[in-house]
Amino acid sequence: MSSIYRQLEIDVPADHVWSALADVGALHTRLVQGFVVDTKLEGNERLVTFANGMAVTERIVSLDQANMRLSYTVIAGRASHHHAAVQVHPLSSSRCRVVWVTDVLPDELAGPIGEMVNAGVAAMKRTLETSYLHGSDA
Repeated sequence: MSSIYRQLEIDVPADHVWSALADVGALHTRLVQGFVVDTKLEGNERLVTFANGMAVTERIVSLDQANMRLSYTVIAGRASHHHAAVQVHPLSSSRCRVVWVTDVLPDELAGPIGEMVNAGVAAMKRTLETSYLHGSDA
């Protein structure tokens, strides 16, 4: 199994980042604008449509408010196993670190999924810093 590990520092308070991350039905408006173009939430599952046209169904496994950690698994996609967790760590009153770990099988998908994660990380930083600067959640 391959693990994809990414972390980024964001010039935004952790509670702002967690608010957007925990809003699991609003990826396309609050967390990763331009990378995800639509999110449809139904119960604990969401259909995520990416800007490249790819769509996956994800099940929210846990939403841990106390530890600012979200975990999800892709239940309909190319991978036989795809589980990820994203956690927010406060660094100061105005800065935080986001750690995103994805485990995937088969190993051959680690490259393409890693590229998607890289694009997601860039969109997350851009979206969150812009929304915080402009005093909005979207």
